[in-house]
Amino acid sequence: MLHAHFTGGEPLARTDLPELLSAARAAGLYTNLITSGIGLNDHRLAALMGAGLDHIQVSFQDSREDAANWIAGAKAHAHKVELSRAIRKYKVAFTVNLVVHRQNLDHLQEMIAFIETLDPDRVEIAHAQYYGWALANRAALIPTPEQVEKGVTIVAEAEKRLAGRVRIDSVIPDYYAKYPKACMGGWGQKLMLVNPSGKVLPCHAAEVLPQISFENVRDRPLQWIWEQSESFQRFRGESWMPEPCRTCDHRADDFGGCRCQALLLTGDAGATDPACSLAPKHSVVEAALRQSGAGPSVKQAAGGSSFVQLQQQNAALWTYRTNPE
Repeated sequence: MLHAHFTGGEPLARTDLPELLSAARAAGLYTNLITSGIGLNDHRLAALMGAGLDHIQVSFQDSREDAANWIAGAKAHAHKVELSRAIRKYKVAFTVNLVVHRQNLDHLQEMIAFIETLDPDRVEIAHAQYYGWALANRAALIPTPEQVEKGVTIVAEAEKRLAGRVRIDSVIPDYYAKYPKACMGGWGQKLMLVNPSGKVLPCHAAEVLPQISFENVRDRPLQWIWEQSESFQRFRGESWMPEPCRTCDHRADDFGGCRCQALLLTGDAGATDPACSLAPKHSVVEAALRQSGAGPSVKQAAGGSSFVQLQQQNAALWTYRTNPE
């Protein structure tokens, strides 16, 4: 084990985060905080740096304040900008995560220029992943083919212009790829996620999968869970794979794609990820892409004086998550 990533949900909800960071550093691990930035003030930031934080990643929803707050459902953009400036006062690696989708891709060039002013070491341009709440709002989020094509060109130009100064990582959205991504580097291949209750998962969303029981770190050592638990063995390697994955030349690269996406789109966690162009049920992704052409167009940011008002004004476009469980 080399890295300890503190992610969520929102890791800043943990009041003992400095202690967790200190323990990770004492164990010789590289520490990374992945956060929305909400709840991180100068005092807490100093405490985290003092505990040995090596890297921090802050997410942004847009370059325009009104649009960013509209997408997030919270007046958070101005705070994130100030937080980014505070982060640059420390010797810590800094990544900006820009979440892109149908509602903001038309001004991607502007957003990249904005991020440059924050002086990050790295930019991650991440298309919304259609799980959970994003799946419920997919029609409003899925980009058009024209947006994807133009976005690829803009990113390539930015990579060339910023080479040697800012690293840019970006991939096209799953639904537009020929082959699926190796979700989390493959099930049980690279990552273990320990949730607040102590359950150990191979990915953030794995608990949506039925009939899989995940071990708890309070009951079993991490090494045993990694090497012997049924949950980590379930989709590890190639023996579980159906056709066409089992004999596909790409099986060692994408591992059949995402198990959670397979479940959500086909009802079968063991199916080939429908994002793959070779998948027997790829038609469900093709249908979603066709529907995107008839889906909600890009809207102007519609603010509200309260969260309830914001929900009401945007009900025809998307639904905000109000009570995460």
